Amino acid sequence: MNHLIQLQNLSKTYGVGDLQVYALKAVDLTIDSGDYCAIMGPSGSGKSTMMNMIGCLDRPTQGAYRLDGFEISQLNAKQLAGIRNRKIGFIFQQFHLLHQLTAVENVVLPMVYAGVPAGERESRAIAALQRVGLGDRLGNRPNQLSGGQQQRVAIARAIVNQPKLLLADEPTGALDSQMSQEIMDIFAELNQQGMTLVMVTHDPEVAQRCRRTITFRDGSVLQDSHDPTSCYPEELSTKI
Repeated sequence: MNHLIQLQNLSKTYGVGDLQVYALKAVDLTIDSGDYCAIMGPSGSGKSTMMNMIGCLDRPTQGAYRLDGFEISQLNAKQLAGIRNRKIGFIFQQFHLLHQLTAVENVVLPMVYAGVPAGERESRAIAALQRVGLGDRLGNRPNQLSGGQQQRVAIARAIVNQPKLLLADEPTGALDSQMSQEIMDIFAELNQQGMTLVMVTHDPEVAQRCRRTITFRDGSVLQDSHDPTSCYPEELSTKI
């Protein structure tokens, strides 16, 4: 199995001297291509810092991070932005859609920054929205969509550049239970199609849908558990 994410002795500190605080402490962790992980832990446990590290939004104080074979730790801000744009898709709790733009126009935006030729952008955006079940909402603006539909647009935007890694930060936190289930079904389908997903969540029911749960406490990995069938609907898990 190919290691998509490799963390070795990774630490992140804030402050200096006696005021130094460890957000992460010498973390060793690998995540394989095609994995589906939940990151859990109480507030202040390090899970958000870990997500920022994996997402190339921050750099470690010490240690090494390799993403898809690239050493990330020493890259400058411009290089990190390039890695994020090419290799990572982000999904957030609050969707972060531009309200003046249609669903298609929101999904087109990452392709502009990635340099996708103008003639390809709309067709790829439409295909991504169809993939998440919004083929009939292409021209709708966010205020014309439900919360679950807005999150589907956000997922389409995150996957349109075909990233190696999909990072989700509390993606069901603003949704009711039915909409949450629908979003988790989309994630399960994306994972079955080979996409690697890493998700921060406080919800044990959401974590149970993932195939691996990594629990942080005090900046370190407290527990790392695997269930190879948990992300699949019951009728599919019996066939795997």
